[in-house]
Amino acid sequence: MAFLCHHDQVLWMVNMTSAGEKQHYALVLLKHLFDNLPATMTVGLLYDIGCQLEHSCHKWGLLEDGILSRMKFGISVFHAYGHQWPCQVVYHP
Repeated sequence: MAFLCHHDQVLWMVNMTSAGEKQHYALVLLKHLFDNLPATMTVGLLYDIGCQLEHSCHKWGLLEDGILSRMKFGISVFHAYGHQWPCQVVYHP
């Protein structure tokens, strides 16, 4: 798993040693990212299960509030349209 900047350059990588969507890999990368950013910077995070990661962080206190308040979560098109998630808002024109 890797963190890339908006120029698609790798910032940090972790070696995934087990299969599946384990949140601890993303959490380690996020903690490392925020340890290296100014305290006033906001980060947009595009993650395929971003809504689940955000929910887990709030429910279990996995990241400090100072980090969570500076993050904007987004999900990819595949997960937005390919799956039905509880966090999705259905738009009816």
